[in-house]
Amino acid sequence: MTLPDSDLLETLRQPLAAAAARWTAGESRVVTPIPGLMLARCEAPTRPAPCMVEPSIALIVQGAKQALLGEHAYHYDITRFLITSLDLPVMMQVVHASRDRPYLGLVLKLDLRMVAELAMQGGMAPASDAPGACGMVMGDTTPHLLQAFARLLELLDDPDSIPVLAPLIQREICYRLLMSDQGARLRQIASVGSQSHRVARAIDWLKSHFALPLRIETLAAHVQMSPSTFHHHFRLLTAMSPLQYQKWLRLNEARRMMLADHLDASTAAFQVGYESPSQFSREYSRLFGAPPRRDIDNLRRLSA
Repeated sequence: MTLPDSDLLETLRQPLAAAAARWTAGESRVVTPIPGLMLARCEAPTRPAPCMVEPSIALIVQGAKQALLGEHAYHYDITRFLITSLDLPVMMQVVHASRDRPYLGLVLKLDLRMVAELAMQGGMAPASDAPGACGMVMGDTTPHLLQAFARLLELLDDPDSIPVLAPLIQREICYRLLMSDQGARLRQIASVGSQSHRVARAIDWLKSHFALPLRIETLAAHVQMSPSTFHHHFRLLTAMSPLQYQKWLRLNEARRMMLADHLDASTAAFQVGYESPSQFSREYSRLFGAPPRRDIDNLRRLSA
């Protein structure tokens, strides 16, 4: 007898959740030996926290999470996956979790070159840029997707097979995503020459040169777009302007320097491109909710 879709998803989800729970026992985040695969666990709801999300698929096998990108909220759980097609600064929070039933999630980085290659092999037409398309979308979790992730997780018990089998399963996952209800969006971002692809190239440049002064005209020319078109598509995809994106990169790198390298606020501010320590402190407080020194002290207490 064929199971209804909801029953089949639940049947496939349970062993995935058990495996994720086993590999994350006592940890909140586990970077696995499988390249690009990370597991996450949380035993209580969290407040929204800023983070950079790379091009990836996030699959929840227990609990629920919410991503805030600009004015858009993406609530996803065991029935919906989240695709991020660009490096996006977002606010993330776990909304459903408990000690008895923790939030359990899998994140797999997406290789957009592999996506483009599979789309060509499958004879899928390049997708045109959709009006108002954002760099983050949700899709419906399918049995095929859960089965592929289950096979990927099983390799953690067979580490010698990871170098040979993991790339094959990752290709299958990319293919399943291309065949999903969000396949057109993936093809769009992977299509060389599309507006989305050009914005992705601009983001790569910003990540490598965030400490330098930013001229929109120069960056737009670098990705072969007019300044007005570039600014418009950048904001559509990231929910912020290029200057706001650069500011986010600078503030998060300064936070990392103060926490990991023990730099004082003024030194960190100058190293990431700020000329005014007072402006840095104001913008830092606006993003992280506390002045630099107090924020870093709080983070160190939490780590301890």
